[in-house]
Amino acid sequence: MAARLSRRNVLSLAAISAAGIALAACSDSSDPVAGIPDATTTSATSDVPAAEGTVDVAKLYEPGKLKDMVLGKADAPVTIVEYASMTCPHCAHFAETTLPAIKTKYIDTGKARLIFREFPFDPRASAAFMLARCAPEDRYFPMVDVLFKQQQQWAAAPNAEEPLMQISKLAGFTQESFKACLTNQQLLDDVNASRDRGEKEFGITSTPTFFINGKKYTGALSVDQMSAIIDGLL
Repeated sequence: MAARLSRRNVLSLAAISAAGIALAACSDSSDPVAGIPDATTTSATSDVPAAEGTVDVAKLYEPGKLKDMVLGKADAPVTIVEYASMTCPHCAHFAETTLPAIKTKYIDTGKARLIFREFPFDPRASAAFMLARCAPEDRYFPMVDVLFKQQQQWAAAPNAEEPLMQISKLAGFTQESFKACLTNQQLLDDVNASRDRGEKEFGITSTPTFFINGKKYTGALSVDQMSAIIDGLL
C-alpha cells in the first residue's frame, strides 16, 4: 500500500523529502515492461478495448470537494473522466503520448471534453496536485503537463523540494507561496477526498482509470484505442 498522509497531518516539506517514494504508484497488471504498458503502443492494439463496467454518469459528473478541472466544451457529446496520480509513470506516458493527439482530434473540435481528477497514491503525488491547484486556474493544466514531463526529476529524487520549487517558479510561485500551499491542510484534505471518492464510489484501484460516457477503462490507452472508443460514441 502506498504511503499516504492522514487528514490530521499537514503536508510538510519533510513529507515531500521522505525516502521510499517510488515511481510505481500506479498499477497495471498487464505491464510487460517496467514503466510502459503495451496499451500505449499504436499497433494491433487499436481494436476497441472492452469496458470493465459502467457507472451512473449523473453521479460521476457531480463535482467533489474540488472544482473539476476541464478541457473542452460542456456540451461535447463525449465526456472522458480521468483519474490520475502525479507519480504514476503510466499516467505520465498517457499525458505525453496520447492526450495531445486526443486533444487535437476531439477536444479542440468540440467532440469530447476531459475532466481530470486527482487520485494521489503517495505524499509526493498529493504535493504535486496541491501545487497545481494553488497555481492560477489557467495554469493548472500547463503545470500538470510540466510535472508529468519532469516526473523523473522530482518524483524519484532523494529530496523533491528543490525540483518542485523550480517547477513552481514557472507558475509564479515564491518560496513563501510554495510553502504556504504545501501546508494548507484543507487543500490536502480535499485532494485526498478526490481519491477516497473515486475509490469508494467508482471502484478505482489503479491509475490511470478512465470513464468514457460512463464506461470504465483502466491503463494508459493508446491514441488508436481511445479514438476507437470515442468514434463509437459519435
